[in-house]
Amino acid sequence: MRKLLPHFVVAALLSSCQTPDDALTTSSTPVAVTGPAASAIAGDMASRLAEQIGPAGATTTIKMEKHTSEFATALEAALKGWGYTVVTDGKVAKDSKPIELAYAIDGFDGQVLARLSTPTVALGRAYTPTAAGATPASPLSIMQRN
Repeated sequence: MRKLLPHFVVAALLSSCQTPDDALTTSSTPVAVTGPAASAIAGDMASRLAEQIGPAGATTTIKMEKHTSEFATALEAALKGWGYTVVTDGKVAKDSKPIELAYAIDGFDGQVLARLSTPTVALGRAYTPTAAGATPASPLSIMQRN
C-alpha cells in the first residue's frame, strides 16, 4: 500500500486542479493534526513553499483563510518565520497583490496528506504522525501552473 501512496498524492493534486474557474479551495473538514505533528508538517511545507515562490521580501504577502485548527495556526507561524507577511482577515493594502494560499490536510491509512496551493504552484506530501512530530512518508509532489 505504501508504494501506491505517491500515486494517490499525485492523483489528489491533479484532481484538486480541476475546479471550476480554477478557484482555490481549503478543506472544510481537515484532519485533526495537533501539537508537534502540526508544527512539523507546517514547518516542512512552509519551507518547501518558500523554495517555490521565492524568498520573502518587504512586499511579499500571503493571504490565507483564518481557521482555528492547530495546523492552520502552525502554518501561519511557519510562514511568518520564513519572513512572509500573512493576512488572514482579508484586509490587504490597495497597492498589495497578495499570493493566495489554500491548504488542506486529509487522513489516509494512518498517514496525513498535506497540500498547499497557490495560483502558480501546488505542493503535496504524505506524513506519518508521531508523538514527537511527523516524518515525511512520500516525496514532495510539485505541480507548476501557468
